[in-house]
Amino acid sequence: MPPRAPYQPALLRLLHGAMVVLVPLAFISGAVVFSNHDGRWWQLPLPLPGDWIDIHGTVGVILWPLALLFAVYAFSMGRARLRRAANSAALSALLLAVGSGKLMQEEWLRNGQLDQPIYHLHLLAWLMIAAMVTWHIGSVVSRGGLRLAASMFQLTIRDDDRPWRLNKR
Repeated sequence: MPPRAPYQPALLRLLHGAMVVLVPLAFISGAVVFSNHDGRWWQLPLPLPGDWIDIHGTVGVILWPLALLFAVYAFSMGRARLRRAANSAALSALLLAVGSGKLMQEEWLRNGQLDQPIYHLHLLAWLMIAAMVTWHIGSVVSRGGLRLAASMFQLTIRDDDRPWRLNKR
């Protein structure tokens, strides 16, 4: 008999799926903002036209409440998953990025004010996101292979899958 496919709760998959879409969008748009307005350590070969600060901010505005919902889920129904260091580290990096982003002022970069402590914290969070998400993905694949990773993208919902039901498997 083949091993039973891993199953993740529907609410976890929904919130995690939102993070899978929004975090890379925030990361990439942040890289363009950095390249166009700061660029102390590296720059894209050509500046990309457009108001990337507003694009990045819009992604952040969408990400902020969803990240908070994800954190509430993680600290309540998903707290057992936070015992894995890679999961809690990725969530911590996300919360640091979102929190420091909320404290940013759009005009700092437009005015060349690159020495703001919150901006430096946001840059640190940006680097942490890259490292922690990489660690998180590696941890998932090493723990359960592609089957576990793919289980986050299943569209099926079990009859007994309710947001308030703790997954005790």
